[in-house]
Amino acid sequence: MKPGATLNFRYQEILTWIVREYIETGEPVGSRTISKLPGARLSPASIRNVMADLADEGYLSQPHTSAGRIPTEKAFRFFASALTVNRMGSDSERLANEFRRLETVPERVERSSFVLVELTKNVGIAAAIPELAQELDQIQLVPLSDRRVLMVLVTRDHMVRNRVIMLDEPASPEELTSICNYVNRNFHGWQLGMARRELLRRLAEERELYHAVQHKLEMFYQKGLLAVDMSPELHMEGASNLLGLDLHLTREKLRELFHALEEKQRVIDLLDRFLEQPAGQLAVHVGLEEAHPAMKGLALIGTTVRMGNGLPVKIAVLGPMRMNYERVMAAVVQTSRALETAQF
Repeated sequence: MKPGATLNFRYQEILTWIVREYIETGEPVGSRTISKLPGARLSPASIRNVMADLADEGYLSQPHTSAGRIPTEKAFRFFASALTVNRMGSDSERLANEFRRLETVPERVERSSFVLVELTKNVGIAAAIPELAQELDQIQLVPLSDRRVLMVLVTRDHMVRNRVIMLDEPASPEELTSICNYVNRNFHGWQLGMARRELLRRLAEERELYHAVQHKLEMFYQKGLLAVDMSPELHMEGASNLLGLDLHLTREKLRELFHALEEKQRVIDLLDRFLEQPAGQLAVHVGLEEAHPAMKGLALIGTTVRMGNGLPVKIAVLGPMRMNYERVMAAVVQTSRALETAQF
């Protein structure tokens, strides 16, 4: 086999057997073990030669001279890329019904992280990432004491955001009602970013439209009317499952790993970096050392789901390179499909 050459069918077949055997046992795989598999049809000596070539190409490593071979990151990447996943698994409809029983998108997002743990026994991650593409359903302005107002913003994907603001001057209940009526009548169904820009334009160019409430509307705009907190909502469950894995980490490195997973922004960055594919496409990344040195032996499998009217949700499973890729990939696809079919 020439260095850098594409693996022929026999090499691919043997490499796949080695990866499957290693995933199953966690032990270095020898040529004799592979020769006994159904359909091998090759002697241990022939398989040894192939394994030696695969090692030269960086697909296998040998922990000890007399030991068998173990797959490298490159081998796991090859293995995962060759898999196909049934997108309509038996769990999809059951999960969709489960999600439908939850009333809000945040509840469904949170539940999806638990579902991924239940299906894979790894770490389940779900992150709702608000963006200005969300569409307005309605606003409500509720007067409180001491010039405070509860500003309620509801988007058409059933997400509700509440914020208490302090006004620079009093606003009567009638003025609050007039502002709500104007915004809800003119901007219902608009994307939030577009609605806020258009409101600013009208305030600047069509002042005569607002008469008595114009000043109060400007005040509410300055206080963030139609603006949303863009902080992602992150749910991660099952991190303790990593403790039962042989990740070949020292106690200090394991502590670093858990510390990294406790940092919300680091996890969000991990999802952003490795789940860049368009919504609906499955991403598989083996070896996450560039995200954090302690993640070298981990793999991330995930996808992006478009909820409701534009809210992107990233769901993923974080686990060891020696994971059951078919089961995890199927779980991610089925969960994403269930979230999509459970839309309002």
